[in-house]
Amino acid sequence: MPSAILNGSAITDWTSFHEQCKRALGFPEFYADTMDAWVDCLSYLRDEDGMTQFLLKPDETLEIVVRDAEAMRLQVPDILEEVTFCIAGINERYEDYGEKPALKLVLR
Repeated sequence: MPSAILNGSAITDWTSFHEQCKRALGFPEFYADTMDAWVDCLSYLRDEDGMTQFLLKPDETLEIVVRDAEAMRLQVPDILEEVTFCIAGINERYEDYGEKPALKLVLR
């Protein structure tokens, strides 16, 4: 299963969150450092449009692994909550199109 690893202890604000995501997920250079852009990029994981470094097969799921998730939970609980909410919404979008959910959040 493909995975992208974020360092939870290095995420201390929105800027560091988006920096981690750009590196781990391979977002395009024009990525706007917003949650709207984050959702948009992760909504095309099975399309060949280059919004991430990942191209999932129909039955694949991308794991977004947050290492040291407890540090993130303590430092920026609002960001962790927003990420969880957005992943659920993205997966719902995939299901609305008759596809398998594409994302799984793993907290370590």
